[in-house]
Amino acid sequence: MKLQGKVFKYGDNVDTDVIIPARYLNSSDPEELAVHCMEDLDQEFTRKVKPGDIIVAGKNFGSGSSREHAPLAIKGAGVSCVIAESFARIFYRNSFNIGLPILVSSEAADNIKDGSELEVELESGSIKDLSENRTYQAEPVPSFMQEIIRAGGLIAGIKKEVGQNG
Repeated sequence: MKLQGKVFKYGDNVDTDVIIPARYLNSSDPEELAVHCMEDLDQEFTRKVKPGDIIVAGKNFGSGSSREHAPLAIKGAGVSCVIAESFARIFYRNSFNIGLPILVSSEAADNIKDGSELEVELESGSIKDLSENRTYQAEPVPSFMQEIIRAGGLIAGIKKEVGQNG
């Protein structure tokens, strides 16, 4: 699976309250959540982000509460994947559960600049910075997790399998 998009770069400890502020948690609709994604950190984000764009961040991305709303808001905004030096464990799990690919690469997180154009291959973990003509390596996404992403998330994948086999 190959992804391509422009980078929105953030630092360390971007928590779930910044990704989607608690005042908007009365909805779990990805489109409604997307309107407010990152607004307390970057008020221009929802106006600038285009389908396929990529978030690159530092350490501990998605820390804070265990709400699934955070990756839903990011995916709903059109972000194709998140690359960071590290992720909070529950955010990591919630992201794959809803079908949002995430990649771990400290070298990419340190060196990729805001506004760069990236090409990401989930199978190999290759991250090509087309703007700087550099390539970084992330931990490849395991094949079973790629299947979850292709299905649109864990529940969508289960529904698809039950429908085909049941």
